[in-house]
Amino acid sequence: MDDRPYRPNVGVALFNADGKVLIGRRFKDDGPEIILPGPEWQMPQGGIDAHEDPRAAVMRELWEETGVSHADYLDETDWLTYDFIPFDGPGHRFARFRGQRQKWFALRFTGDDSEVDPMTPRNDQPAEFDAWRWERLDRVADLVVPFRREVYRAVAKQFARFAQT
Repeated sequence: MDDRPYRPNVGVALFNADGKVLIGRRFKDDGPEIILPGPEWQMPQGGIDAHEDPRAAVMRELWEETGVSHADYLDETDWLTYDFIPFDGPGHRFARFRGQRQKWFALRFTGDDSEVDPMTPRNDQPAEFDAWRWERLDRVADLVVPFRREVYRAVAKQFARFAQT
């Protein structure tokens, strides 16, 4: 039994006016989370700081990872978890955690595509994505690393109504 805690985390399903969600392509050298060519895409997500409200964390993470600051709250999930894959390489930055405990938020993008800029570091955080695009929500689970797919399917099911245009 793994007694390490789950890392508190938020995820963002950012919907545009066409009902598609923003996804980013993780850098290929981003540690053990990138295990196969192809499933390096994901929706923005990130850790919740100590004593930070998840709604504040989701807006901070969205801005840090994408540059987006124009988004309206639509809905949120209950807490979901996934375990990290076993990794025997040099210290993974999250090795002290078993996996992630996530609350996902559906947000409506109210800005312009020119606002999306995942390559610029913000808040002293390195860029995590080297490309981005809008994608159908029901396709995203097939584009992420396998150990995240069940969470992505649950998110897609709960937020499907926002994908309708």
